[in-house]
Amino acid sequence: MSSIENRSFNALEVGEEVRLVHTLSSEDFSLLATQAATIGAGIVDPTIVATRAFSSDAAQNGWGAALLNALIAGRLPGAGSKLVRQTVETMTAAQPGDVMTIAAKVMAKTLEGRRVTIEVRATNQHGEMAMAASAEIVAPKTTVAAEPRAEFVEQMREKGRRYKILIEATRDMKPLKTAVVHPVDIASLTGAIEAARADLMEPILVGPEAKIRRAAEAGNIDIAGYPIVSTEHSHAAADKAVAMARSGEVEALMKGALHTDELMRAVVATDTGLRTARRISHVFAIDAPAYPRPLFITDAAVTIYPTLLDKRDIVQNAIDLAIALGILTPRVAILSAVETVSPDIRSTIDAAALCKMADRGQITGGILDGPLAFDNAVSQEAARTKGIVSPVAGQADILIVPDLEAGNMLAKQVVYLADAEMAGIVLGARVPIMLTSRADNTIARLGSCAIALILARHREARSA
Repeated sequence: MSSIENRSFNALEVGEEVRLVHTLSSEDFSLLATQAATIGAGIVDPTIVATRAFSSDAAQNGWGAALLNALIAGRLPGAGSKLVRQTVETMTAAQPGDVMTIAAKVMAKTLEGRRVTIEVRATNQHGEMAMAASAEIVAPKTTVAAEPRAEFVEQMREKGRRYKILIEATRDMKPLKTAVVHPVDIASLTGAIEAARADLMEPILVGPEAKIRRAAEAGNIDIAGYPIVSTEHSHAAADKAVAMARSGEVEALMKGALHTDELMRAVVATDTGLRTARRISHVFAIDAPAYPRPLFITDAAVTIYPTLLDKRDIVQNAIDLAIALGILTPRVAILSAVETVSPDIRSTIDAAALCKMADRGQITGGILDGPLAFDNAVSQEAARTKGIVSPVAGQADILIVPDLEAGNMLAKQVVYLADAEMAGIVLGARVPIMLTSRADNTIARLGSCAIALILARHREARSA
């Protein structure tokens, strides 16, 4: 079982940040239950669990203080920390079932007394600021490791756990009216109906009606009540679905049993497609149980050999998606084979240029660094070993790959060798586009639908 290692005072860096996504339970509103849960899980030092932030009539503040202490004692800095003082302010009412994205950041360090100031922010599933907190602590002098309880590890490594959190976050959202393009096989038809039953979408089945009904009969799938827009073949289905999106009849597209290039040809058509000022790109949202945060890989499905300007849009699309999903300031790693800029490796030149673009405001909302090799992007230990000092190295949220071939291989390796789940979505078009695969299981399909729904409603809220 992997141990949880703390961060000593010397190892901590100003600007360092950790994040977690947590669904509030009824126990989070009880002091005793919260103490029992966090201490019993082996992730919180019982000597620093706060009591003064709780009171008999302050249950709403209690969850915030509990999460603050869980972050400090369990993650940043971790075991051996001593709480000096803290303030917790909740801005919105919270209840069990709310999905909180919590970020803790090191704001200052003072050598005398090993004092460290940590600030924490939490946003709910609606993007509202729910909690702001600050804590002054004495950081541990040495690095120690604690063994978490087995059931805690099992919970954290549950496959599809992050997709379930996203699905839960959509419970108060209106389902997405979606054109399902050419769903003439059991897999694609099943995915659409499962999403409808989960209240993620209102599907409109677009394709040859006879083939759709035969697939439903073969799979014993009840499609009664779901509208069918009949077309002659898959090309016509793609054209019709795109036209429906242009006219506002549907809010999203979902790929059925047709080739990706068939659908995308209709999407990118100059006069009749769904282009915007942005380059259209694809993002794989990876739920890797062994990685401590959601991971996005782009572009691994649409842009084969992106130019520098293509990559600028690919990066911005991914940042915007991550923000919509609750990551306040996404960390973006521009991948290459090495960590230094080399004129012989084009991806390192592009990485350096993209970072400078971010410095100049041509890319906004995220923190970029690169070139970074894959190990340095996802492993803090690997980054420390190579002497890389970076706010991104070892804790990347988004991986920008050099080209489609590298990205496609990387994403599939993570799935088949690291037991991860993979959901995908196309960005940069007028509406979200779900590129599901026949190999996708139920949770991955529903994850793609939840991502599309959250993104669409986030865009609505911003434009309102």
